[in-house]
Amino acid sequence: MSLKILGILPHSIGGRLTISSIFDGFTLNGHDVTVIDLLKIPNSPKLLELLKISDTHKSSGSITKLEIQTEQFDFIAGYGFSAIKFNEENKLKLKTINYFSDVIETSAAGNGYDVYRKCLYEDGNYSFYWDKDLVEKSDYKNLFYMPHFVNTNIYKDLNLKKEYDVMFAGRLDTDYRLNSFVKLLKSLPEVKFAWFAIEKHFNDALSRVSDEDKFLIKNSYVGFIDNEKDMAEALNKSKIVINFNSQGLSSLNYRTFQTLACQTLLISDERKELDLFDNIIPTYNSLEDLPQKIKYWLSNDHSQITETCRKIIEKKHSSKLCTQYMLSLIK
Repeated sequence: MSLKILGILPHSIGGRLTISSIFDGFTLNGHDVTVIDLLKIPNSPKLLELLKISDTHKSSGSITKLEIQTEQFDFIAGYGFSAIKFNEENKLKLKTINYFSDVIETSAAGNGYDVYRKCLYEDGNYSFYWDKDLVEKSDYKNLFYMPHFVNTNIYKDLNLKKEYDVMFAGRLDTDYRLNSFVKLLKSLPEVKFAWFAIEKHFNDALSRVSDEDKFLIKNSYVGFIDNEKDMAEALNKSKIVINFNSQGLSSLNYRTFQTLACQTLLISDERKELDLFDNIIPTYNSLEDLPQKIKYWLSNDHSQITETCRKIIEKKHSSKLCTQYMLSLIK
């Protein structure tokens, strides 16, 4: 049976990319997904049929009040607490599907986490957590383990020319991350790095380093990506992607699955759930170890690793398969 799902596209970049793969999966399984982008006014004819937005709300550039024909939807789906928050604020009374790849009990899970966390104990809210160990420690109702997954029709080998030796995408928000990245740039001056982040995080990083290190940061910064197609292209243009998993106890972040689906080599910090990929992904144990691993893999063949990981993604971590499984648990 085809379902009608109201999807909430959140403000955060990571959340937008993650939930986009989930929406893609629903669509690939023949379900109808109508997306509300919280960053902009919906302007498609289909959405305008569903939403009644006053002229005041249109001109202000934000949606503050919505009247939605809720009988047209079976579920509302979103990243973190975005679906629950939208559901509660607009009194929609819809069942929710929620994907978390941030610790639920912290502000990383999004605005309102302390208010809406109680909803996870209620019937009608179905949540999927990316971290196996955290699932086992949690007592929320209808909470299931679900590692990240990607739309393999978008994230794939595009056969593009390599432009960067090493790519990193994400925030350098902690001193550990920032200092580690700067140290890496200094230790490998001959390596071409590409750092992708929003301008706000770029400027924040610049404000926290010395004048000497500002040059290194500026030289590595490429820009910001907020959509799947551009991210897939950037990953394809990189020889190696490095990863700093910052959340969870055992899990792998979304970048892991994006990178491996594109058959680009990932070098990751040590994580328990690397066993999802038969522990064949190269890892580093320390910041002293990482430059050596980068040098090694820039000059050695890794096709067997990347080809094997792509096959695992197709078999176990594709949007179509994983959203099908999610809905089977809900039903």
